Parts: sequence; C-alpha cells; structure tokens
Amino acid sequence: MIRFEDVVRFYGDFQALAGVSFAIAKGEFVAIMGPSGCGKSTMLNILGLLDRPTSGRYVLDGADASSLADDKRTLLRRAKIGFVFQAFNLLPRLSAAENVSLPMSYAGVHSAEQRTRAEDLLHRVGLGRKCGRTPLELSGGERQRVGIARALANGPDILLADEPTGNLDSKSSAEILALFKELHAEGKTVILVTHDAGIGATAQRTLRMKDGRLQQA
Repeated sequence: MIRFEDVVRFYGDFQALAGVSFAIAKGEFVAIMGPSGCGKSTMLNILGLLDRPTSGRYVLDGADASSLADDKRTLLRRAKIGFVFQAFNLLPRLSAAENVSLPMSYAGVHSAEQRTRAEDLLHRVGLGRKCGRTPLELSGGERQRVGIARALANGPDILLADEPTGNLDSKSSAEILALFKELHAEGKTVILVTHDAGIGATAQRTLRMKDGRLQQA
C-alpha cells in the first residue's frame, strides 16, 4: 500500500531525509522510532501528503503521490488517511460530535449523516455519552479518543498518529494504544510515530530512524 523509494527531503541546506526506502503492506501496524530531529515527523508529513520529497518517490496505493497535483493530493489524503495528533488539535468551542463532523463537512457529507456518523464513531471509541461535551469538559485521554474518532470520520484505510500518547498519563496511554490495536485488528493500516520504546513495542514492525536515515526496517 505504501512505498518510499530513495526519498530525500531538504529544507534549505538542511537534509531532513537522506535517501529513505521502505514498504508498508495494507493492514500492517508500524512504529516509526528515533530521537528528536531524526526525520520522523518529516517522514510522517510526506506519508500524510502534507509535504513532498525533494527527490525520490512516494507511492500510495499504486499512485505516485509525490508527483500529483495539489488538488488530487487533497482528494487522496481525504479518502485514504486519518490523522491523530499529540496535541489533539480539537476546536475548544465545538462539541465532541461537532469536532468529529468537521472532516465530513469538508468532504461534502450531508449534515444529518455527519451527526449520525459522528455519534456512531464516538460510541466506537467509548464516548457515546459525551457527544455534547466540549474538549474543555473532557480528560486528556477522552480528548484523544475524540481525535481518533475524528481521524476515522471519512473511513480512511490508513491512520497516521504523531506521538498520540505524548500528553497522556500511563493509564490513558495504555487505553489509547489498546484502541489502536483494536482498529488494526479491524483492518486499518496504523503508522505511529514515537520516541518511546515501550509504545513502539506494541507495533508489528519498527522503522528506526537516525540522522535522516533508516537504520532498521
């Protein structure tokens, strides 16, 4: 489903990725690990179609995503990829259901279906009774559950998670990781960026980065 072919990324004179190649099959659970500044976030941004390689190719589900026009990249990202963030990135004045509905509104889903699907997804992540709560009325673990429900809003095949437990206590972290395992068991391809070896050990496979290069795949 995913293939990097000798991907290089420069920001000015700084080389963030130095010829990275790997493949991820549909339905895998993969952790990307390494110290701060090793290229993990750059890799995730390219995987999520938020950035492009300076050179090399990124092939996503058979399409050369590195050469697609911006509008086609947006459509491909919307259809294939859901994002989960360390800082949750929820809008504080909107309810949990409204936050989950946002990606659907961008995709042109009818408002009635948005509400139904958002409530179903919040039930799926264990927040069925808190659809009307705002992020400020939720714990950190609950906010991340809303973030996961939002990532699932348009039915993506791939979940990209950037340090999803970084702002959580150990109990909440374990619950969120268990939820990712459940989603993987249901067929989602899960790619998780972390610097924590314990969290990385939950994945089937680890891609280890150092100084912009892949050390282990």
